[in-house]
Amino acid sequence: MREARANTYSLRIPLIVACAFFMENLDSTVIATALPQMSHSFGESPVALNAGVTVYMLTLAVFIPLSAWVADRFGTRNVFGAAILLFTVASTLCGLSRSLPEFVAARALQGIGGAMMVPVGRIIVVRSAPKSEMLRAMAFLTWPALVGPIVGPSVGGFIATYSSWRWIFYMNVPTGILGLCLVARCFSNEAPAMPRAFDTWGFLFSSTALVSLMWGLGSLAQENASGAASVMMLLIATGVGLAAIRHMRTRAHPLIDLKPFRIPTFYETCLGGSFSRLAVSASLFVLPLMFQIGFGLSPFASGLLMLVGAVGSLSTKAIAIAVVRRFGFRRVLIGNSALIAVAILLCGCLTPEMPNAALSAVMILCGFSRSLQFTCLNTLGFADVPHERVGAASMLTSMLQQIVMGIGVGFAAVLLKITSGVGGGTHALVTSDFRYVLVSLACIALFAVVRFVRLAPAAGAEISGRVA
Repeated sequence: MREARANTYSLRIPLIVACAFFMENLDSTVIATALPQMSHSFGESPVALNAGVTVYMLTLAVFIPLSAWVADRFGTRNVFGAAILLFTVASTLCGLSRSLPEFVAARALQGIGGAMMVPVGRIIVVRSAPKSEMLRAMAFLTWPALVGPIVGPSVGGFIATYSSWRWIFYMNVPTGILGLCLVARCFSNEAPAMPRAFDTWGFLFSSTALVSLMWGLGSLAQENASGAASVMMLLIATGVGLAAIRHMRTRAHPLIDLKPFRIPTFYETCLGGSFSRLAVSASLFVLPLMFQIGFGLSPFASGLLMLVGAVGSLSTKAIAIAVVRRFGFRRVLIGNSALIAVAILLCGCLTPEMPNAALSAVMILCGFSRSLQFTCLNTLGFADVPHERVGAASMLTSMLQQIVMGIGVGFAAVLLKITSGVGGGTHALVTSDFRYVLVSLACIALFAVVRFVRLAPAAGAEISGRVA
């Protein structure tokens, strides 16, 4: 009876964390389709409101490296609860904003809450779940990152069309209050007896490098951005980033602990998983554009088609555990990495004349493959991480995911600019331009296969119960 209660409790915790993750992931994309209505309320142009999107992204980049230190200093439950509270209050302030500066300031507060919520929530789940339940726990944490960005634009468009854009942010309030109550009741607090000193230089190095990187990558996706300015920001990010790595390697207690990279399963899932994440994040940027510009679909119809992919993502939870326990992590990651490449390649073969059933089948395959991939990556990555390194590993994972997503969108934007400028001029994007980009992304996804071949046959066997 006691063991059954422990298992139930271990799954209740990831479910609560997953709901918080969904709130954060949904909010990061939900305002995209509401920008015109918001610009009218503020008396600003829709382009000016991109500042609200940019400041959120940059705040995440600055504060994610702080998450592990803050969690160790003040305790995981306290920090996670405070992050939910801050995110909820900031959401209310976003809804109450009467001017663009007020809105940007509220979005910055949201970014701080999100930067603490995601990595600290993952720390709580990894530390609370026994090895036998790790795969099921991580399956809960995978769907918010996959479904949130897909559902967000559709939800934002619906609310902006049939109600006020302010309800996009007000709807976080009851979710946040419920989350705070559940955290207080179900979570235990962990704090070390002697927290390490704060690494000021590490924070300055990492924040400067990450902000420069995210700013440079974000500007690549802007239509009228200066290429020289983007390159300059990326060069600054590279130089400061190398200095940051050198600092982290020589300091006894760095802000960003790189020691988890010495663990083979963590290193390979981070490196191989980066190819998969880059290809997936870039394809999620390209596909809505292809459906609207290439196929001539309305934004709502395009959003619904992307929403079909969420069905595939959610369906994976029902079979992911059985698949991994049947074939082992190594075989699943090798085979599914190839499946992701095939799914992206099939997206490049889509045409406007195809029946809805065929379009939906491809989108479901895309959702299924990426959900299975990220469930395996999130689980195997922490399989061999010792308890004292979980905080550092969670922070590194969140930071890498943000970087790779930015690289993916920037890379896709550059490829689209190149394809539209072939022949010496710049033409309006057509379906063939998107196909070239999707084929390139499919090739990148295949690099993950090469990395996962290097995994040991017994990688994650304690969790999966299967040696590949």
